[in-house]
Amino acid sequence: MAEATLGASRFKANYAVERKIEPFYKGGKVQLDQTGQHLFCVCGTRVNILDVASGAVLQSLEQEDQEDITAFVLSPDDAVLVSASRALLLAQWAWREGSISRLWKAVHTAPVASMAFDPVSTLLATGGCDGAVRVWDIVRHYGTHHFRGSPGVVHLVAFHPDPARLLLFSSSIDATIRVWSLQDRSCLAVLTAHYSTVTSLTFTGGGQTMLSSGRDKICVVWDLRTHQATRTVPVFESVEAAVLLPEELAPELGVTSTGLHFLTAGDQGALRVWEAASGQCVYTQQRRPGPGQELTHCSLVPAAGLVLSVTADHNLLLYEARSLQLQKQFAGYSEEVLDVRFLGPEDSHVVVASNSPCLKVFELQTSACQILHGHTDIVLALDVFRKGWLFASCAKDQSICIWRMNKAGEVTRVAQGSGHTHSVGAICCSRLKETFLVTGSQDCTVKLWPLPSALLSKSLAPDSGPVLLQAQVTQRCHDKDINSVAVAPNDKLLATGSQDRTAKLWALPQCQLLGVFSGHRRGLWCVQFSPMDQVLATASADGTIKLWALQDFSCLKTFEGHDASVLKVAFVSRGTQLLSTGSDGLVKLWTIKNNECVRTLDAHEDKVWGLHCSRLDDRALTGASDSCIILWKDVTEVEQAEEQAKREEQLVKQQELDNLLHEKRYLRALGLAISLDWPHTVLTVVQAIRRDPEACEKLEATVLRLRRDQKEALLRFCVTWNTNSRHCHEAQAVLGVLLRHEAPEELLAYEGVRASLEALLPYTERHFQRLGRTLQAATFLDFLWHSMKLPTLHTAPAAL
Repeated sequence: MAEATLGASRFKANYAVERKIEPFYKGGKVQLDQTGQHLFCVCGTRVNILDVASGAVLQSLEQEDQEDITAFVLSPDDAVLVSASRALLLAQWAWREGSISRLWKAVHTAPVASMAFDPVSTLLATGGCDGAVRVWDIVRHYGTHHFRGSPGVVHLVAFHPDPARLLLFSSSIDATIRVWSLQDRSCLAVLTAHYSTVTSLTFTGGGQTMLSSGRDKICVVWDLRTHQATRTVPVFESVEAAVLLPEELAPELGVTSTGLHFLTAGDQGALRVWEAASGQCVYTQQRRPGPGQELTHCSLVPAAGLVLSVTADHNLLLYEARSLQLQKQFAGYSEEVLDVRFLGPEDSHVVVASNSPCLKVFELQTSACQILHGHTDIVLALDVFRKGWLFASCAKDQSICIWRMNKAGEVTRVAQGSGHTHSVGAICCSRLKETFLVTGSQDCTVKLWPLPSALLSKSLAPDSGPVLLQAQVTQRCHDKDINSVAVAPNDKLLATGSQDRTAKLWALPQCQLLGVFSGHRRGLWCVQFSPMDQVLATASADGTIKLWALQDFSCLKTFEGHDASVLKVAFVSRGTQLLSTGSDGLVKLWTIKNNECVRTLDAHEDKVWGLHCSRLDDRALTGASDSCIILWKDVTEVEQAEEQAKREEQLVKQQELDNLLHEKRYLRALGLAISLDWPHTVLTVVQAIRRDPEACEKLEATVLRLRRDQKEALLRFCVTWNTNSRHCHEAQAVLGVLLRHEAPEELLAYEGVRASLEALLPYTERHFQRLGRTLQAATFLDFLWHSMKLPTLHTAPAAL
């Protein structure tokens, strides 16, 4: 990659995770607090709490049973959060601290499907999949009511806004609304007007009127004094939520009279405002293009002046209530991440293509998300032009789009083109200047698209609409799908990689074939030019990476190490190293000179489709099928500096230790050796003490003056020494001092003492057995010596 040439030529040794963009919402309920500062949503086994200002997850609440959360609710006073899990347990949270204040059984025989607080935050209603409705006193901690009679799942419960009336409303699969009296413990009325599932209930401030919405494409206004429907409004879409608007004028939303108005969200993917009296739609929001835009949730927070809506592809949108102007966007779940790129001249943003027609642009500093609409089918690949402001995308809808980010970080679509007859799965921008881009498709062709001069001029009006791109060259390149295209750093060569197991080199701009790279046993997923040398890297489904010479198309090197398909490869460290990602979820760092895999990074749990390196070559970005986007930071220099500082510190302390031993300052020496956690050095100090003429007294005096944590460490070291017959004497000497002078209660209070004693006993018994055998042998020798009768030796007479 050309951007990597800006980096230093030193070898990299390691990357560390600097940032992780993970899913925080996978469908289900979402709720804002009354201030509009915190957003609560479900993600599997957790309830996540987001800071609306920054988009950061402040708390992730998970019950002890670690089962999926089926329902949750935040009290009207924002003090208490209650969640229900599949294990039929209810948890009451002090959510700001992230701790459970109470946990109790739901008593339902099936999971809880819906929950609601009363207006004064003292009563909690739960609707179960068993058809039961239960009411709990949260303050006094007991169940107050149990209502039966609903068939099937009770998916909706709501209290009357007037706490004095003690009314509870519920709805189940029979499309009726039941009104329960807490005072009489009975069902007051069954409201029938809907013919399909009732999706929401909302009340006017005085509590005289209720609005219900349903998937039968109608909204019904009810008079709660007579329990009769006063108005049925056909809304011509399956409604997931309806919200009553405050009775005040809002000309931007078409509210020009003081009558009852409400907001609906449904499968048409647009918020609409209706006048209840006339049944007319007075405002319709512009619908975003593409699938997955159906709205699944909508709620109003009057105190904060915000409207929250959720789309079917898990995007959360915050609007200003009076004008429905978009304030914030959050991408709750990215599904399978297919490609990622840094954006901006300083890599301040990242753009993500996931299993969706929408692109997501994240600002790294604030986590702010922008959702881009332009394609009508899944976006498959991305690439960025040299300066970082312009980037391109291609999709299954056979089209390409060019986008521009301004200095404020706002992205708009500035050009689009179509011409391929199948999905466009590969795209690459020119490297030297912003002059053209190349696309590869499943139709086995490559197209070269020149950028119009109007696109690059600063005088282009932002509202003039996207410029139409025309392909200048079309070339059939392979016999199977083209998975990757790459433009050389000089913009004169093009490489293509295909499922037909070959890579090919072409001359630009006319796409004339120069040669074929053959050698992989399976299809190619990625091709990449070296930023420095005339070398091409290819990554294949056969689990290997190959380097090829551009002059003679020969294979220079093969890198083996991935257990499955290699999906992406990139040059780093000025072309001297490679980063690769695979379908085994691993990211590997290779040094080209010696074919060595320097580091394997394991942070993803599924196929890593996306890989991009920053301009300064100090960071890398990966995206995978596990919905995670990880920002990696090169920590080679940091680790080397830490290692150097550690070595220097060890040298200084080793010298200090030698000086202390020379001066026979054993207590300081032993304390220093223990603090360094060097068992062998501690052993050396103990041996030096035992060599002293007054060894016994010195050892006792030194060991007993140690702190308790130092004695605990010394006992752990003794376990290691005691396993070796050469060092067991030092271990037994230290152990003897501790046993003689420490009270049993104090010894038993030592951390890990039981495990240490269990490890000491068998080796100590073995040492004593060996000593016993040695003593027996010595006694036997002594006995033999005294029992032997030596014959008298006769000396010969001396010669005269």
